[in-house]
Amino acid sequence: MTRVIMHGCNGKMGQMITQIIEQDSEIEIVAGVDMSDHIKNTYPVFDNISKCDVKADVVIDFCAAAAVDGLLDFCVDKQIPCVLCTTGLSQAQLDKVEEASKKVAILKSANMSLGINMLLELLKEASKILVPAGFDIEIVEKHHNLKVDAPSGTALALADTINEEFDNSYEYVYDRSQVRKKRDGKEIGISAVRGGTIVGDHDVIFAGNDEVITFSHRAYSKAVFAKGAVQAAKFLKGKGAGKYDMKDVILDKN
Repeated sequence: MTRVIMHGCNGKMGQMITQIIEQDSEIEIVAGVDMSDHIKNTYPVFDNISKCDVKADVVIDFCAAAAVDGLLDFCVDKQIPCVLCTTGLSQAQLDKVEEASKKVAILKSANMSLGINMLLELLKEASKILVPAGFDIEIVEKHHNLKVDAPSGTALALADTINEEFDNSYEYVYDRSQVRKKRDGKEIGISAVRGGTIVGDHDVIFAGNDEVITFSHRAYSKAVFAKGAVQAAKFLKGKGAGKYDMKDVILDKN
């Protein structure tokens, strides 16, 4: 049994993870942390993680960036691994994550979906074949109309995965409207669409002469990210200090 502290338990993702774990006999939430008390949970809830005195195997974090510093301090002090899902961290906080990972297990990923992380692995192999054959690379991502950043972190992670296979020799192009010239062979085009309630769509297009190969991922619910976080928590239990990501979870399942 994996015992979890849910950091940000009363947020949308926290409650989704709570519901998923209630249906899983291999994992349980033993405590939650949230400043809001508008939801009554079946486990004790603390308004600050520093007050939590419940023993656990791992923390799942879907909270606010402002709470991450205290979370990292707690995990290092208590030697409890952390699945860190909060986004929008400052560079100082990212540096603190690196330092904390030298003392305790930290899993942080651009996208918690198992499908996206499997896609990242597939792209490494596909690009080794298609790029030398002269295929151009374009990435199109679509999200809901409330998303403020563009392109998405996942789109950049997809591009980075390909680029790293070729010594980061590709340039990212986000807008072609201001330049009148043919497409350069050493570029990855990244386009963003915003509208409606799209949870997250990503297409990676390899366009060659007379044929096109497209890798696609569609998220129909945020539950895919919650399920990934639960799988990550199971994986991280008992792991030694270090920085992990969802790729490690994928490889561990094979």
